[in-house]
Amino acid sequence: MIDRILEIEKGKKAIALKNVSMDEPHFPGYSPKEPTMPGVLILEAMAQTGGLAFQSSFEREVEGVPVLARVETFRMRRRVIPGDQLVIEAEVLHVFSNLAKVKVLARVGEETVAEATLVLAKGPLTPPSPPGGEGKVGTTHNRGEE
Repeated sequence: MIDRILEIEKGKKAIALKNVSMDEPHFPGYSPKEPTMPGVLILEAMAQTGGLAFQSSFEREVEGVPVLARVETFRMRRRVIPGDQLVIEAEVLHVFSNLAKVKVLARVGEETVAEATLVLAKGPLTPPSPPGGEGKVGTTHNRGEE
């Protein structure tokens, strides 16, 4: 969701940019008369920025990738519309082993449009194999056919 990383202060904060464009696929179907960026997509951009701040504290990149574990608070303050430029700032509040609590603000100009407190977890680099799948992804068995 984010377009550019503006700043990273290792293990402390990250600032990212999201240009909101009418060309994005969610606008035609989501409130077409008054195009509005869905809050869940704003939250995703905020989580990605928080993940960058958290990941910058890892000693090695191979340790894992940050994933959203919990949304403690999330508040929208105003609509985000095409033409807006979101500047998202994430500050790492606490790191506990493989978890981090991050405070994130999204602004358009000087106005805060959304704020959140998120918990991020270090996730695995590769997804686990499906149960009983022995690594066979996408196979389907129909009853009566052997």
